Amino acid sequence: MNTLLWSCQALLALLFGYSGFCKSIFSERVLIEKKGQTGVAGLPAAFIRFIGISEIMGAAGIILPWMLGVAAVLTPVTAVCFAVIMVFAARIHYRLHEPKNVTTNLVALVMSIFIAYFRFAEL
Repeated sequence: MNTLLWSCQALLALLFGYSGFCKSIFSERVLIEKKGQTGVAGLPAAFIRFIGISEIMGAAGIILPWMLGVAAVLTPVTAVCFAVIMVFAARIHYRLHEPKNVTTNLVALVMSIFIAYFRFAEL
């Protein structure tokens, strides 16, 4: 079970780390046209950067606290935050008629809930 949890945590860290990195360095136009991140359409550049930095911090938060044993509660809390974000992201992509993105959001949602449930149980 621990291996499965760590695998899910690593996948979420990669997903959010990549997304955050892209939002931190690319323009809105590049994000939409080349990276497929259509959910940022119409958002101010500063807000897109804020989201990107938050996603990078979340990528660290899903791994480091549990791995280091320092404030380990932050790992399942991060997973809960990811789950909330994925609910809203799925809704946005559903309205944009993007079933592939909705599926990705729902898979990330399930993984986040899985991590949150079992990591909270281990505290």
